[in-house]
Amino acid sequence: MHNLSLKHKYTQRLNAKIPKKLSLPTSALPLAFLCVLLLLPLPAWAAQTQPERTPLTLELLQERLRTPTLREGNLTVDLQKMVIDLRPDNTSFSDTFYQLLRKELGAKPLGLDLSYALILGDFVGSDLGLRTPLYAQAIAPIFTTTEQEELERLRLVCLDSLPISATSSAYALPKSKDCRSLLGTESTPSSEIAVFRGVLTLVKTRFNGEVKFYNTFFLQSVNAQGATFLQPTNWTETRFARPVSFTSANFQQPSDFQGSIFFEKANFKKTKFQELTDFQGSIFEKAANFNQAIFKQLAKFSNVKWQENADFSDVRFANQVQFTKANFNQSLLLTEATFEQAVSFREAEFNQLVNLQGANILNQADFSDARFSTEACLSVPGLTFNSNQAKILGNPGQIGKMFCIPTLQGNQNILRNLGQNFRQQQQIADANELEYTKQRLRLIEFGHRLTATNINSASVASLINLGFSPTQAQAIAQRRLIKLFRNNSDLLTIADIDLEKYTQLSDRLIVGETLSIGGWLLQAWSWLALSILLLLSGYGTNFWLVFGVGGLAIAYFGLLFWLVDRCRRLHPVPIIPTSYETISILVSFSVLEFFSLLAIFRNTEQPWLTLGCLFTIIVPVPTALLIRLYQQGRYHDLMDVSYFTEDGTFRQLRLLIGRLPVIPRNQTFRERYMPLLCDRRWNWLNYYDFSLNNLVKLGFNDIRLRDEHLPGIISALAWYQWSLGVIYITLVLWTLSRTIPGLNLLIYLK
Repeated sequence: MHNLSLKHKYTQRLNAKIPKKLSLPTSALPLAFLCVLLLLPLPAWAAQTQPERTPLTLELLQERLRTPTLREGNLTVDLQKMVIDLRPDNTSFSDTFYQLLRKELGAKPLGLDLSYALILGDFVGSDLGLRTPLYAQAIAPIFTTTEQEELERLRLVCLDSLPISATSSAYALPKSKDCRSLLGTESTPSSEIAVFRGVLTLVKTRFNGEVKFYNTFFLQSVNAQGATFLQPTNWTETRFARPVSFTSANFQQPSDFQGSIFFEKANFKKTKFQELTDFQGSIFEKAANFNQAIFKQLAKFSNVKWQENADFSDVRFANQVQFTKANFNQSLLLTEATFEQAVSFREAEFNQLVNLQGANILNQADFSDARFSTEACLSVPGLTFNSNQAKILGNPGQIGKMFCIPTLQGNQNILRNLGQNFRQQQQIADANELEYTKQRLRLIEFGHRLTATNINSASVASLINLGFSPTQAQAIAQRRLIKLFRNNSDLLTIADIDLEKYTQLSDRLIVGETLSIGGWLLQAWSWLALSILLLLSGYGTNFWLVFGVGGLAIAYFGLLFWLVDRCRRLHPVPIIPTSYETISILVSFSVLEFFSLLAIFRNTEQPWLTLGCLFTIIVPVPTALLIRLYQQGRYHDLMDVSYFTEDGTFRQLRLLIGRLPVIPRNQTFRERYMPLLCDRRWNWLNYYDFSLNNLVKLGFNDIRLRDEHLPGIISALAWYQWSLGVIYITLVLWTLSRTIPGLNLLIYLK
């Protein structure tokens, strides 16, 4: 009882010291949190660790060689997740390793799977192939018929790539010795190649040493997805007969693919090239995919032949990249690519589209001496390019024509920067070409506003006539009652409108405020004025086009003035020109028209539209006046005297800006201005001189119409041409100021 009493007292004291709510010290909280984390299961990303690898021994290697695995219809030597020690201090193993593999892989088309393996030391992959000469008649009989055909393909591709003069020292593509040796008749060591007959799989393989596959012919596919190469790799003069994949591979040291040939698709998607990358002289027979790859150092693609699409979309070039003398048979895709340093396309050949949509040029892009086919162009919508920090170089007068932009909306800044880029380099023709492109796109935009249907204001009936179904038209009407459309793509938010219908009708729709009648007329006038400027002068960017237009008008009006002055009537007394004068004026007119038409056809994309626009201006009014003149006849005094007079006090080249086509009614002027001498054989030249005075305000003599006994129709004809001349000389001066550097300053100072 005594002991129980003591125990009871001790328990009470202990309970008094302990509080009712348990409180852990602050310092114990991190420890408790760590314990909880240790007890919880690890997430998937944390659970991924390096695979467990087994050291490869000779016994294990022999066993795997005796029992190959069947994968995807191919017998494969399975060396996955192995540690293969090929370092110099393990020479006996490495020699036997190459010897055993070469013997088995050469005897039959076995594949080799090194996925997830760790290769210590240098890996000389070319020693695993069966060495054979390239000549068809000397190919080892061990190869199957299919394999012999593949080897023959190598010969054909090499021969196709040889230039006409294969012995020339300037021969640079391809650089491989084996192709040049094909021209010989005897086999030499340099004409032999190592043939790898089976599939090579290197998925996530890690190579700690150098990798050497030079002068090797892979008859089957090569899969190196996610492989890591810590040391330099050598793939020079290697041939890939089947698809090859280096997707997500990591080249941490220089990688050399010089002179290689890819017969099938080559996939380098998301590949990282940490050091120098060299593909010089390579040939890609099929599509090449470098999408999302990263080149941190110099990338060399000079003299490369791309037979199909070359995809460099979303690629980051952190250093210089060279595509010098490359041949792109199909499209080059550089969408969203980033060029942090200079990129060179010097002497490259483009046969299809070069897509630079959304690309970033931060330094310099050089297209000097590049050749573009008629179907090739530089597509640059969305291009990020700052002319104050970067440059685009190209042949003056040519590179500006190679840019193609589908719409003006969203691309005005690009056109402005490109134009500024070429103006800074004094390439005025290229800057003007971009200005012409900009205005042509603006004309299309004006026309679209005039003819397209405004979905914010069109009636339901109009929408149905346009091509929408009644249900879709009603849905559009209900949608705009709630909220107006901001752009055409808002139509896709309506459940009843599918993508096919949107694509079909989007070009015929417009979103914006409804134009009033006055606003529509102003828009139409802007469209008309811009059309005339583009057709007759290339928006002030083509002087020779303006010259051709002026020459055509001068010859035409000169012929008209000769006709009204020399062919007056047949009855009662004929007043007609001589046969010599008629032949002279017609021949001279034909010559002037020929050279003017030649200038127009050589300097405009739409010569017939230009001629149609010009004829609409100069033909209808003069023709109507001429018809009326001969209908009413001429019966007035001074019928035998020319309507045209010349200033007899001077005979010199004159700039007649302020000259009017009719002399004043003053006796003094009548004494100074004498009628043209119609009996002179050279008199027909005066009519061209008068036409030149009226249109260009420049002439050899000051020739004007007389003020007495002058039919009003003839005066109206002269004034009409003079009015056109004011507009034309303005167009000429504007064009000269835009096409000749510094001339604008002279014109403005005058």
